[in-house]
Amino acid sequence: MAEAVSEPRSLPLLAAARRAHEAAFGGAAVLAAWAPARVNLIGEHTDYNGGFVLPMALQLGTVLVGSPAQDGTISILTTSAEADEPHRVQFPAPRQGSPLSPGQPRWANYVKGVIQHYRDDGDLAAKALACQKAEHTFAGMPCGIMDQFISVMGKEGHALLIDCRSLETVLVPLTDANLAVLITNSNVRHTLTGSEYPTRRRQCEEAAAALGKASLRDATMAELEASRSRLGEEVYQRARHVIGEIARTVQAAQALQDRDYKTFGRLMVESHNSLRDDYEVSCPELDELVAAALEVDGVYGSRMTGGGFGGCTVTLLEAGAAERAQHHIKEKYSGTATFYLTKPSGGAKVLPL
Repeated sequence: MAEAVSEPRSLPLLAAARRAHEAAFGGAAVLAAWAPARVNLIGEHTDYNGGFVLPMALQLGTVLVGSPAQDGTISILTTSAEADEPHRVQFPAPRQGSPLSPGQPRWANYVKGVIQHYRDDGDLAAKALACQKAEHTFAGMPCGIMDQFISVMGKEGHALLIDCRSLETVLVPLTDANLAVLITNSNVRHTLTGSEYPTRRRQCEEAAAALGKASLRDATMAELEASRSRLGEEVYQRARHVIGEIARTVQAAQALQDRDYKTFGRLMVESHNSLRDDYEVSCPELDELVAAALEVDGVYGSRMTGGGFGGCTVTLLEAGAAERAQHHIKEKYSGTATFYLTKPSGGAKVLPL
């Protein structure tokens, strides 16, 4: 049974989840866990190209409570603040020769996939890879490794530089009290996203193959320019974003390490412009939000974050400018934005009951 929660120690929400469990299943939950949401500071659409990403875990997340079933049936109940009532699904537990498979309702497929692929393993990378496999095989999303890695490996007060090829990680301190991260939700989600993500991935693979590389991680901008006429303009643009974004992410991690927030902010803006123009995954609402944020004194940089076509922007700014930025963005944005001012949180953990 899952419930949105603002912090892992948010006892009222954990208590509400336990009450819902007891009402639905007739007994007390015996275990509880929490996993954070995440935001990617820079490094978009690079993970499935073997590049670098720089996410951080959030103080928002999901609580899950549960208890063992005795009849060989798995029951999942999910609730959220947006839902009028809980959603529930039941299915047989996987057995030898009878594995789980995706089906209806679609919202349960990722959970099914994790149940099918996950094994009790203390290795965090293995845990993340099992969850990625669930995304690929059950949810039908050919995602990279970023979401899963930051969810299990996030550390309070740090961003995480992830090498998506070697799976090596480096913690990057983000503890400056004068710094803030503002997430702005556009509250729009355009329906193109389901087909556009796999299309972009295929285009990147096509570009890498044309350049004779295993992935675009191995390609240079000079090699791309030399092959431009053979690629076609759209595939060329997709590759130009990825190759440039990989370099920007490495530079940004170093800038954050050096507390060079002006350079970090400039790289964020370059990232957004590339996502808008070369990768073509932004949208007017995200562009509005970024433009409005950049008009505020004390803002270092802003960019769309996530897959694109809606969702959120992330803005790095002076802590003292946060209230001013929210007011200005709200005034300038043609839609209705919601804001979340955050600090880096820790990764997934078991909660005591």
